[in-house]
Amino acid sequence: MRADGVLQAPEAGLSVLMVEVDNCTETADVLAVWRTLYPPTGREGYPPVTVVFNPGTRLGAAGLKNRMNQVMELTRVIWSGSYQGMDSVGQARQDGYYDYADAIPVRFTTLERLKAGGPRGAVWWRCGHGQWEDLPTALANPNDVDAWHARDGERRLRREEQRHREREEARQTAAWGQQSPGPVRTGDERPGPVQPTDPPTLCERCGQLVTGPPGECYGDAVPPEDGRHCPTCRTDLAQQPPGLLKALFGRRT
Repeated sequence: MRADGVLQAPEAGLSVLMVEVDNCTETADVLAVWRTLYPPTGREGYPPVTVVFNPGTRLGAAGLKNRMNQVMELTRVIWSGSYQGMDSVGQARQDGYYDYADAIPVRFTTLERLKAGGPRGAVWWRCGHGQWEDLPTALANPNDVDAWHARDGERRLRREEQRHREREEARQTAAWGQQSPGPVRTGDERPGPVQPTDPPTLCERCGQLVTGPPGECYGDAVPPEDGRHCPTCRTDLAQQPPGLLKALFGRRT
């Protein structure tokens, strides 16, 4: 959609004014929402803007590069998207993604590159990507929410594998403790009363020892012992929202 008129009145403090003259021949949807004019693209953000530079003999290679960098910096707020930080359990530092819902992708190319490589070649420079790419790659958003979900899924899978190994080690440790032989007796000793031994306490969430694997030092970052959970589960539960804890374990008396 193009404006019907562009007005300027700097003497009145009006630098620019876009004017749309409505003859009531369009529906209100078309007048109010520009997206009705474009089919869905399957990508975040608005339709991309492409700048084709044709410096000719007016600029050398250095001059063209400077011009592209200037335009890229001046339009950064338009194409960069907004960063959304996400907390990930077990991560030492925060991870996140860029939201491009309100961003306009800006791409550069030159007439010389288009003539040499064609529009399907690696002739497109997407602002924010930092390299020459083909068209599908230049239109993609490799650091969006889908990429974060993929990374978070891999982290959760690694944590689950680690917990599985720890549970197996705890079971093996408990079984070894129950099967260990007693002290060696000589013929002169009289057998004393058998002292009952308490079975090792296992985490009610993952099944490993509540004290954690033998010899493991967790430091001050782990919540204090509660007698019911191992150090790994106590750390995990402390980072989950209270509503989720209640939904998973119910109210305890």
